[in-house]
Parts: sequence; structure tokens; C-alpha cells
Amino acid sequence: MRILVLGAGKTGKLVAQVAAERGHGVNVLDAKENAGASGLTPPFCAGFDVVIDFTTPEAAVHNMRACLATGAKMVVGTTGWYDKLPDMRGLAERKQAGLLYGTNFSVGVQVMLKMAATMGGELKKAGYVFSIEETHHVSKLDAPSGTAISLAKVVQTAAGLARVPIDAKREGDVMGVHTLKAQSAWDQVVLTHEAFSRQGFAEGAVRAAEWLSSRTGCYDFQDVYTEV
Repeated sequence: MRILVLGAGKTGKLVAQVAAERGHGVNVLDAKENAGASGLTPPFCAGFDVVIDFTTPEAAVHNMRACLATGAKMVVGTTGWYDKLPDMRGLAERKQAGLLYGTNFSVGVQVMLKMAATMGGELKKAGYVFSIEETHHVSKLDAPSGTAISLAKVVQTAAGLARVPIDAKREGDVMGVHTLKAQSAWDQVVLTHEAFSRQGFAEGAVRAAEWLSSRTGCYDFQDVYTEV
């Protein structure tokens, strides 16, 4: 399979490495080569089976518009752009393209989200109060993280809450720590996921690209991760 990786940051480079290790042909475009999605011409996009984006929220939107308009298959690991999701979904459907997005491509995080739904449903009945803490490296652009927002939405839905507060911190080179707390007057339940490296994100993104290569439509990784 031929994979185009957009973004030459730490995660993008690792995605390219994992893809090559899994036997795929890989090309990487950095921000200078693809300013404003200028490098994503229809003939260029046609040379790849799947595009994987780990850039910035603004760049990702430009990239999706350019790629999906050609009918390309695209995996987007960048977060912070979901206000544009309806537009991107519509574009993918009109052009019979493929779009798979996710706030986190770690299987461990996906399992955490399922466990969080159980906590929200069961502990709300007993009067528990929920809160979320997340910590990432100082270069992460969005705060709170997309994963923290997903976690909050899962709990809000399960517990019937309008809002779950999120405390976002940016420290050093922390890969990502997400903690859900449920506290009552007499005890506390804590659910934590800590990433030790970016490897899990990269592996999940490449597997997602392999899964998407034979499909069209718009998918949330949270809904399909068990198939990847």
C-alpha cells in the first residue's frame, strides 16, 4: 500500500516508520512542502492509497478539503478541528472519499472510554461527582486534548450531565495522561490512562489506514477500533 504522511513532527515521523516496517511505501510532506495544502494536487493525491494527517488543526482542515475533494482515503489523527466535522463528512460523502478520524488511536484509550461510560452510568446513580485531569507536552497546540473532550462526552452521555470539568496541563514532554475521577462524600474511584510513548498512536493510525483503504464514508475510530 502507498501511504502519504502529512506532518513531519514526532508523531508523523513515527507513523512513517511504522508504516514502512509494516511493508508499505511511504512519502512524508512537512509543513514547508505543503503550506496551505499546496502540495496536495489531484494528480499527487492519486498516487497514494491512504493519506494520514498528524499536523495542526488549521492545516488539517486545508488538507482534508484538498484530499477528500479528489476522492482520497484519509486518516486524521490531528485534533482541535471538530467544529468543521459536518463539512468534512459531507465532502467525503459527496466525493465518495474515505475519512477516519479519532481523538486517540490507542486501543488502551478506546477501552478506557468504554469503562468511563460504565462509571458514568453506575456511579451517577449513587451521587458521585465527576472530573477529568489531562497532562500533555508543552508543544501540544489544543487544550483540553481531544481525548479529554471525548472522555467528558462519554461520561456526560452516560450520566446525563450537562458538563464534566476538565483540568488541562502542559508540562515537559509528557506523552499524555488522562484521569477520570468520580468522588462521593465517602470514597473516590479513579480511572487513568498514561501513554509512555507515541508508539501506540502510530500503530493504531497505520492499522486504521489499512482498514480504511478498502472503504468509503466517514468513521470515528472510537466506533471501529475493534475491527482495525
